[in-house]
Amino acid sequence: MTNTQIGFVLCERMLSSGLSLPIEMWKSAASSYLAEQKTNANTDTSPAKRSRFRLCRPESILKVNTIGINSLPIRTHSGFSITADTTLADDRHYDVIYIPALWRNPRAVVRQQPELLAWLSEQAARGTRIAAVGTGCCFLAESGLLNGKPATTHWHYFRQFSRDYPSVKLQTKHFLTQAENIYCAASVKALSDLTIHFIETIYGKRVATHTQRTFFHEIRSQFDRQCYSEENKPHPDEDIVQIQTWIKANCASDISMQNLANMAGMSLRNFNRRFKNATDMSPLQYLLTARIELAMNMLQSTNLCIQEIANAVGYQDIAHFNRQFKHKTTVSPGDYRKTVRAKMFSA
Repeated sequence: MTNTQIGFVLCERMLSSGLSLPIEMWKSAASSYLAEQKTNANTDTSPAKRSRFRLCRPESILKVNTIGINSLPIRTHSGFSITADTTLADDRHYDVIYIPALWRNPRAVVRQQPELLAWLSEQAARGTRIAAVGTGCCFLAESGLLNGKPATTHWHYFRQFSRDYPSVKLQTKHFLTQAENIYCAASVKALSDLTIHFIETIYGKRVATHTQRTFFHEIRSQFDRQCYSEENKPHPDEDIVQIQTWIKANCASDISMQNLANMAGMSLRNFNRRFKNATDMSPLQYLLTARIELAMNMLQSTNLCIQEIANAVGYQDIAHFNRQFKHKTTVSPGDYRKTVRAKMFSA
């Protein structure tokens, strides 16, 4: 049974929104995970296992700590006084550490925290995942953890961030970035998407989906689709780029992998290898993703029935289309349409 340790750094002038929402999401996820395990245990023939899960509580599988630079209480921008559960001096292992955003210009606060900067470097070296939100990303940049790596921050401080940290690859068009175990979120919304991603890696997709639906009625973007990652950056293989462009423009057609290989002037084996190396997915996976993304757009922007949309994106079997769509988005095409249409305003 998993035992997850989550830490939240506290500092003066922090925005409490980057603290309260992720904590509530993690605790909800732990409760869902435990309920799922109890249900599974009820079908187990071992009385000991059933008893162990029946007595288990969420706090036994999830520990959330607030971390202070020292033992003094801090005051958030909104006026809340918070005393940390622990301090930087305590040598604890964390699975994930969150760094909050700061109110207004972060420069002065960030440069007055050498102990925190050193501690973050130590935690990163251990492999701990560290996630900063908004101007809190400046702590990561100031520590040197983002040198030569992608990052983002609050849009109002793009220019200052670029001047202060010229060696960081600022991604102004992305709300999320990842460089190995270091994550930046430009906003609280992006941080919540990142938290769902973390929850999925620890508790599984079912729990992550349940948590997402509990906190957010609207359909939210998958982490992999919106995050700028060193692993997902644009690749230089021009032959494969041309095939990707062609697939997106013709994804509704009956496409064979052999025909794509012929278009690229390669053997099928070499084509599959080159495509996977360039995009980190097979040509077939890329084609299926392109079809589902087109279907998502059509569900939102047209009044075509689901059968017509399935046919329009290359599926003749609507049951197969429904399975593929739900696998990619976690919801059925009908539920997706209801949700995205509910967000649209019409006079």
